[in-house]
Amino acid sequence: MRVSLTTGLLIVLLTVCATCTPLPPSSPTPEPLVPTVVSLSTRSPHAEPSATAVVATRLALLASPTPTFTLTATAAPTAPAAATRFAATPTPAPGARATGVTPTAAATVAPSPTPVTPAGHVGTSSWGLPTTLRGRVGVGLPLFGIGSFDWGDAAPGWYLNWSTQPGPEPRADVTFARMIRFRGDTFWPGRDEVRALAERSPGALWLLGNEPDVRWQDNTTPEQYAVSYGILYQAIKEADPTARVAIGGISQPTPLRLAYLDRVLAAYRARYGVEMPVDVWNVHAFILREERNSWGVDIPPGMTEDTGTLYEIGDHADIRILRDLIEGFRRWMAERGRRDKPLIVTEYGILMPDDYGFPPSLVSRFMTATFDYFLSARDAKLGYAADDYRLVQAFCWYSAADTVYPTSNLFDAKTRTVTPVGEAFKRYVVALK
Repeated sequence: MRVSLTTGLLIVLLTVCATCTPLPPSSPTPEPLVPTVVSLSTRSPHAEPSATAVVATRLALLASPTPTFTLTATAAPTAPAAATRFAATPTPAPGARATGVTPTAAATVAPSPTPVTPAGHVGTSSWGLPTTLRGRVGVGLPLFGIGSFDWGDAAPGWYLNWSTQPGPEPRADVTFARMIRFRGDTFWPGRDEVRALAERSPGALWLLGNEPDVRWQDNTTPEQYAVSYGILYQAIKEADPTARVAIGGISQPTPLRLAYLDRVLAAYRARYGVEMPVDVWNVHAFILREERNSWGVDIPPGMTEDTGTLYEIGDHADIRILRDLIEGFRRWMAERGRRDKPLIVTEYGILMPDDYGFPPSLVSRFMTATFDYFLSARDAKLGYAADDYRLVQAFCWYSAADTVYPTSNLFDAKTRTVTPVGEAFKRYVVALK
C-alpha cells in the first residue's frame, strides 16, 4: 500500500528516542491488507453471489454520473452495532458485506452546476496546495517520479511519495507534499534536517506521519505520536512560520480510529499543556477490516479492542460508505472545535485485485465518482467556510504505479504505459480548470 518497514528495523527504531537522528526506512514488507481467498468454484453456489454478480451490483451503484453534491445537514449517524469476533470463520470471499455495520443513509444531494472555483482561489491555499479544481487532485507515487509518466495535458495538481524529497524528475507545475515518517517514539528525517528543509521550502505542506494507527505502517501509539508531533511542529514552525503542518492520516475514519485520534489530542494536551495545533487535518479513506490478526488494517497500536468495524471485501468500493466516513470525520472535527480547518484526503483507492470483483471498469467508475464527490460536496454546518463550505479541500489517488497493489494503477508499473484506469483519470482531469 505504501512504504513499509522490516521487522528488524522495528527492533532498532524502538530503542531510539524521538530527538535522536532516526534511521531511514528499509525495504517494503508484506501487508495483510488483502485476504487470500479460495476459488469461487470451491464454494457453495448459495454461499454468496458470483464475482460477475458482485461487479454488476457495484456498477449499478455507479451507473449514472455522480451529480455535484450539495449536502443538507443531517443528524449524527448512529454508531455501528457492536462487532463480534468471528471464531473459525473462513477467509472472507469477494462480494461479502460488512458484519454488524449498516451504512448511514446518504446525505441528501441535489444536482447543481459544475463546481466553480471560489473567487480569488488561485495559487496555494491555507492547506498548502493549489486551489483550482485540477490543483485539488493528487496522486501517490510509490515508484518513480512525477515526471516519469506521460501525463499529457492531464497532470495532477500535486503528489506525495511518502518522503521529504520530491524524487526524480520533479515538475514545477505539480506541487509536492513532504512527509515525515514515524515509528514508535522516533521519526525521520531528524529534527535538524527537518528544520533545514523547512527553511529552504517556505509555505510547504508537511504531513507528519503515515497511518500511525497501522502496525505495518508507522505503528505509533497515540501517546508516542503526540510527543513526536509536538517536537516536529515546533521545529518546522520555527524554521518557516508560513509552513502548513498536517496531522498524519489515519487509514480510515471509523469509530475505532476516531477514538485513537481522541487519545492523541488528550496526550498532546497532557504533555504540552495546550490544545494540539493542526493547520491541516488529514485522513485516508480506505474501507478495510478492523480485526486483530486478520486481513485489513488490524487494531491501532496501544488499543485493547479486538475488533472495530468488520468490513468485508464487498464494501471496499462502496462510495456510500466512503461518503459516510468523510462526513463523519467532518462531524468529529466540528464537535472538537476544529471545523474551521481544511481537510485533505491523502490516500485512498482500490487495493483488492481484479479477480476479487474489481475490474478496471469498476475501479474507473469508483474513481471518477469519488472525484465528483470530493470536488463538489458542501455542507453549510460542517464544511470549511473559507472554501465555500466544501467538506474536502484536496485528495490523493493511490496510485500512479505500484507492483504490490496494482488494481488502481494509472500506469503500468513495468512499462509505464497508461492503464484503462489511467485513461479514465486523464479524461477526467483534462476537463478540469
